[in-house]
Amino acid sequence: MALLPCAPMRIADFDYSLPEELIAQYPTPERRASRLLEVGNALVDRQFSDLPDLLRAGDLLVFNDTRVIHARLQARKETGGQAEVLIERVEADTHALAQVRASKSPKPGSKLMFAGQVSAIVEGRDGEFFWLAFSEPVLPFLEVQGEVPLPPYLKRPAESADDERYQTVYARDPGAVAAPTAGLHFDNDMLTETLDQGVRHAWVTLHVGAGTFQALRYEDVEANRLHSERVEVGTECCELVAKTRAEGGRVIAVGTTSVRALEAASESGQVAPFRGETDLFILPGYEFRSVDAVITNFHLPQSSLLMLVAAFGGTERILDAYRHAVEQRYRFFSYGDSMFLTPAEAT
Repeated sequence: MALLPCAPMRIADFDYSLPEELIAQYPTPERRASRLLEVGNALVDRQFSDLPDLLRAGDLLVFNDTRVIHARLQARKETGGQAEVLIERVEADTHALAQVRASKSPKPGSKLMFAGQVSAIVEGRDGEFFWLAFSEPVLPFLEVQGEVPLPPYLKRPAESADDERYQTVYARDPGAVAAPTAGLHFDNDMLTETLDQGVRHAWVTLHVGAGTFQALRYEDVEANRLHSERVEVGTECCELVAKTRAEGGRVIAVGTTSVRALEAASESGQVAPFRGETDLFILPGYEFRSVDAVITNFHLPQSSLLMLVAAFGGTERILDAYRHAVEQRYRFFSYGDSMFLTPAEAT
């Protein structure tokens, strides 16, 4: 008997109802004061400070050490109109790829003017992004004149406290325009505590782009493509992953960005040094090669990040966990609460 083809995955398959008041607008007073939903064979409500209880000596935590840049700028066009520039990535010293929001899109050759007599020439367009050539080095200028690029669901302007709290305590490689938010719950004491209990730490870099907040365009999930992001997975991380696996420990990715970095470096079947671009779109049915557990925040309905988590934990199981989180009044998204997720068969 011929097998019937599987129905295509639809964006609506990854939807859930979220009251707006559960979208966290500010972080908790202390990083570790957030809640943690353990998603194993059962759902267990915990505090993030309980995380060491879920770890074992010999486990490996893999962190994304990208640093959020002050990527949002206010500009003025030569015609006098206002524009908002959101840097997507810095290329070379004075060049950047950016979104430009204005009443009319700028044309190639036009000039954008910023504070301090700094300007940028629009050199061309790449889809919805623009190539900009700045009159001085971009990164130092952003640190002085730019704003923290808070996500669009935070219905407020950036405040001085966001400079610290929308950044992990271990951030060191500038280039992201959105934080790897699962790492925001870790403070320095938590890092030390996990090391003291025999948990190893490893580092990858994935510079999160603004595309992480963009809605998928096509109802057929597999027809969508993600923007590429820069990734680096070094030799030391690869050796620690191999050592952990060989000794029976678990590789625990801190955040979906760490998952994507590790999986992008695992095309050969095991993690190998990798430096380049990835547009890896992880969907249910994907076979994970490098990750045994994931610490992650709660993600937007119908988003690629929710699909990644569903691929790891099972769609119905994840949606059940999200419904539980809504019922228990967890806080959602970047400044919200977190999950500790293991595959059902591994718990």
